Amino acid sequence: MNSLSTQALVKAGILAIALSACATLDGRPPEEVVKERAQSRWDLLIKGDVEAAYKYLSPGSRTLTSLESYLKMVPKGFWKSVVVQNATCTADSCDVGGVMEYDFQGHRIKTPYKEKWIREGSNWWFFAG
Repeated sequence: MNSLSTQALVKAGILAIALSACATLDGRPPEEVVKERAQSRWDLLIKGDVEAAYKYLSPGSRTLTSLESYLKMVPKGFWKSVVVQNATCTADSCDVGGVMEYDFQGHRIKTPYKEKWIREGSNWWFFAG
């Protein structure tokens, strides 16, 4: 192989790596990304799409909890609304807080909640720990 072909292959490889990195990295602040992902997860749970919400669990959490187990332990229809209000992040974890509403004994209850999100790879995941 001549040096021109080698250079072209190296450049093509570098370009492919750069493009794949752009596809997985999000230039927004982590707090913004995590708030959006957390709200999306809660929206799925409120709709009763527990299977889709399962995909937001960290890879480690999914290793420890099968989809079948998750479907059995997460109550469908329990939450009436959830509003993610804030996220406070360090390099690899975020504390997320907001307000959730649910019905209990015929009364609508509104209460604060907190949860943890962690960074694994280039994405943020709900930590069910």
